[in-house]
Amino acid sequence: MKLGVKDAAALLQVSEKTIYRWVSQAKMPFHRVSSQYRFHRSELLEWATSNRMPISPRMMEEPEDAVIPSLAEALQTGGIHYRVEGRDKASVLNSVVSILALPQDVDREFLHQVLLARESLGSTAIGGGIAIPHVRNPIALHVARPLVALCFLEHPIDFQAIDGRPVHTLFTIVSPTIKAHLNLLSKLSFGLRASEFADAVARIGSREQILQAAARLDDRLATMSATEA
Repeated sequence: MKLGVKDAAALLQVSEKTIYRWVSQAKMPFHRVSSQYRFHRSELLEWATSNRMPISPRMMEEPEDAVIPSLAEALQTGGIHYRVEGRDKASVLNSVVSILALPQDVDREFLHQVLLARESLGSTAIGGGIAIPHVRNPIALHVARPLVALCFLEHPIDFQAIDGRPVHTLFTIVSPTIKAHLNLLSKLSFGLRASEFADAVARIGSREQILQAAARLDDRLATMSATEA
């Protein structure tokens, strides 16, 4: 979906003047169509996430018939994994793909290569030792529901993060739809900024602690969305 300047400003909670300034400085992803600026929601979300920018809960709005899990549900499906092995980006992602709860007919090597290809376009590390590997345009894997796998690495690795810090924590998103993918990415973007959920992840809490913090984050986001509506 292509958005206009007004839409982008609302989603990023800034003025239209700020959007024009960022565009002129080539600081944000944009497209020019018939002399007008247009933006892709997925590109804006990735950009905001990588820069740890606040976003509007509207970024998470979906049609009523869309199958959108809560963050806690997606983490429950994907699992929370500790001491995941790997000494570089390729081997770590291979380990992650190998432990994902995927149907037998999913080509794991293909998924591994797709994740690596996404990284070649730009690191999914968002700073603070965290990365969110995912495909740039989600593909329709044969999964019953979207999932987020949280992996704490045995060895911190270089992920070409914007702050130069090695990555020790990965959130891997696998979704059958773009809408669910964007929804989960936006929830992570919001939750990893100074929240109980961010604290639970930072201290490598237990599965129960992290899932409870995620559930409370879901409740908070639902309340915020209802208030804005």
